[in-house]
Amino acid sequence: ISDQKPLGCWSLKHGQILTCPVVCNFETHEYIAVHDDKVLRIWKNEDINLDKAFKATLSADVYRIHSLPDGGPVVLFRGGGVRTLDVLLEAPQQEIENVISDEVIRWSGAFMEGQQPVLIFTTEKDGDFFVYVQKPKLSSLHKYKLGQQESSKPLCFTAHITNQTATLLCLYSNDSVYQVLIPLQQDTEEEEEEEILSKSLLLNFSVPGTVLKGTSLVVLDKDHVAVLGSLAVPGKEPRECLSIWNTKFQTLQTSKELPLGTSGQLWCYEEKFFLVHGKVLTVIMYKCETSSLAAAVGKLKDSQNPDCVSSFVNWNTLENEELVVSFQSQERVALKAESRMNLRSRRSTVAKVQPETLSVGQLLLNLKDASTYVLETELRQLMSKAPTPDLQATIGCVVSALTDRCKRNPKYYPQNFLLEIVETRDLSYSLCPDLMAVALEKKDMHLLQICLERFPDIPEEITYACLKAFLSISEAHLQNIDVNLDSVICYIDVEFDNKEVKTEIVENGFSAKMDQDMCDTKIPKETQSWSDGESCPVGLQKAALLNAVLHSAYTETFLLPHLKNLPAQQAILFLRYLYYLYVKCSEKVNTTLPGIRSPTINQIMDWMCLLLDAHFTVMVMLPEAKELLSNLHKFVRAQVRFYSELNKIEGSLRELQRLNHLRESQTYSIEVLEII
Repeated sequence: ISDQKPLGCWSLKHGQILTCPVVCNFETHEYIAVHDDKVLRIWKNEDINLDKAFKATLSADVYRIHSLPDGGPVVLFRGGGVRTLDVLLEAPQQEIENVISDEVIRWSGAFMEGQQPVLIFTTEKDGDFFVYVQKPKLSSLHKYKLGQQESSKPLCFTAHITNQTATLLCLYSNDSVYQVLIPLQQDTEEEEEEEILSKSLLLNFSVPGTVLKGTSLVVLDKDHVAVLGSLAVPGKEPRECLSIWNTKFQTLQTSKELPLGTSGQLWCYEEKFFLVHGKVLTVIMYKCETSSLAAAVGKLKDSQNPDCVSSFVNWNTLENEELVVSFQSQERVALKAESRMNLRSRRSTVAKVQPETLSVGQLLLNLKDASTYVLETELRQLMSKAPTPDLQATIGCVVSALTDRCKRNPKYYPQNFLLEIVETRDLSYSLCPDLMAVALEKKDMHLLQICLERFPDIPEEITYACLKAFLSISEAHLQNIDVNLDSVICYIDVEFDNKEVKTEIVENGFSAKMDQDMCDTKIPKETQSWSDGESCPVGLQKAALLNAVLHSAYTETFLLPHLKNLPAQQAILFLRYLYYLYVKCSEKVNTTLPGIRSPTINQIMDWMCLLLDAHFTVMVMLPEAKELLSNLHKFVRAQVRFYSELNKIEGSLRELQRLNHLRESQTYSIEVLEII
């Protein structure tokens, strides 16, 4: 989400429909989906074709799958039956009991009570609402009826478990939140009549002059809830907003308008809100601490009181500039909004201010005009003292401080310091988005190479900019630049004068005489030096830089528009190098290049296809590219023929392998196999 990069995509067949949200099994790192109500699919991240993934057809319709970090997946069926995934996979066609009759499930949630998973779900029938509590591993089931509320009905539910008691929070249409306590330790004997649960008013969304119509509710901790809804002001159109409330003291802690609108759904995970704002997924970080009455009503005098409430909220995707906002000066609520609709621009996370200790932001502000020596000394100390949870964010702030000074002072560029940070720290592009832009401006090829190799979330625009810079820089200039050659030194032989030694190439299934009649094109003389595919068209340094680009992750949809802007001569040079790598890979039986971080055959093929898609029309028209395309065509066709011939004898080879297993080790024999 920090780089808006799709990491995997799987499609169903035409006519198949996903009927419940896909979840991740935390124990096995597998994805679990249900399509067409009864068909269960399980696959891993490296699986490409969903059709070939594990498939199991169940005997009943699935309502929802819940995945617990310590308890494994739990499956809830539309009839109210519950099974753990392990039990279900032992016999997918096992009969699933119908727990509910003529009731419709409205909400469900899964929790852990000690070592036991607990599933709670609510149902509705003729205006009445019911609550079910199931412990699938103990075959325990309890049903309750929710007491009615005059002239209002539940809109949404959420729950949490504390001290063997489930707390169910219900958001009603009368703009109030009610609390229902459900004891989890019950007698095993079944009760003749269902128990009616009593509820108590927890929170009323009454703000002077406004009415909050909530649509989604999540629990943050024992004293705070977040509500997504619309704020209605008399005489004005309702405005959607996200708000945090203190349930202990019935106070509004903070709120933020969402002008682009939402889907009405709010998720909360690991102190982050997830919501759809406009057409983008927005992620907002927050932190709630122990509340006190003085803090809740804005009368707190001692700012160092450890019991005060401080709700840190990072509105990093909702503002246009960095600022600190206080919605009410009396409240002890700090809101840090770091900006930009695009999540790639996230520079740091919100850090808690320790008593008598400067925050990272304040320290960097104080060092803004410090000397170079003082700045780098203080930054090194800051990184060495950074607490573990905030280490990455702190290092991101350090790099941002250095790049900001580079922008203000063109003569300042701490190359060695930046290289040291990138090589020794676990950074990403999102934490220091200006670093590679500054490196491109300074033409620091070594730093760009390291970033391409280490950053997992580089935008396609920056990847293209690096590729263009690597192709345009002269070989003579690269001779004076320190570049990591580990990815090329093992398969490009070099003499003392840095000229490549031509070696005889014997490609798998390729004969130079095989397809001479394929193309009758006359080739310009200047292209003869690389037409045989034996010599590398670029020097060692440039090859190492291009290999770093090949290793960088990308999404074809985002990269292709940028590649189309690559100058034709540079595109041809890059394709020559890719063709050279392709031939080199084909020399090896396992199609693997030697060396550290050398390109794989899949990376080479993907980039060749991408480059041809972007520039095929131009290359067909250019005389200097004709032989390259012709040789590439010949080579690929020869490879296809070779593997096609291997496929023809695949059955015979398997039979030979089978006979080898059957043969006795002490017996001598002569066998004749007829290949048809």
